[in-house]
Amino acid sequence: MNPENADITALVLAGGRGSRMGGVDKGLTELGGKALVSHSLERLAPQVGTILINANRSAEQYAAFGWPVIPDNNPDEFAGPLAGMLAGLEHCTTQWLLTAPCDSPWIPPDYASRMLTAATDAKARIAMASDGQRHQPVFCLINRECVDSLRQFLDAGDRKIDLWTRREGAAEAVFSDPSAFININTPNDLRRNDTR
Repeated sequence: MNPENADITALVLAGGRGSRMGGVDKGLTELGGKALVSHSLERLAPQVGTILINANRSAEQYAAFGWPVIPDNNPDEFAGPLAGMLAGLEHCTTQWLLTAPCDSPWIPPDYASRMLTAATDAKARIAMASDGQRHQPVFCLINRECVDSLRQFLDAGDRKIDLWTRREGAAEAVFSDPSAFININTPNDLRRNDTR
């Protein structure tokens, strides 16, 4: 791990309803014989100082992976990724929070470093990943100083990540492999990717 990355906390977002997966807790669904969230955790752990898991149910199962589990402030609402990001920022003790969903098993091995470079080069408080074709809004690096801005945005009833990050002047980190950001959203996605 790059020593600079020790000041990054990774946040794995596992707080959704899993509607397209039939309502099951998607992060605990298995791909290649292990839980989806396990793939994300294994990719992120060598890149950062510590990890948090954002989950609004199945807290004991998520805690078994060895990292602190935090719910949204209003976990029954399932208010979307920004609510998880706010919870992460409120619990984050490092300067930066690096976010990734629990259903993306092929997070790049240089994800943290490239996001940090994008943010620092642009002197920005947020960096968002792009696969070269489109933005990947749930893949963000957020400075802890953004906590009040995000809280106010959510309190106003807004939920769109792109809108908030654009207001904050987010930098862009371009990754050349779109498959790195594949989401496993449905049972068909699981079957299609299980042999990758």
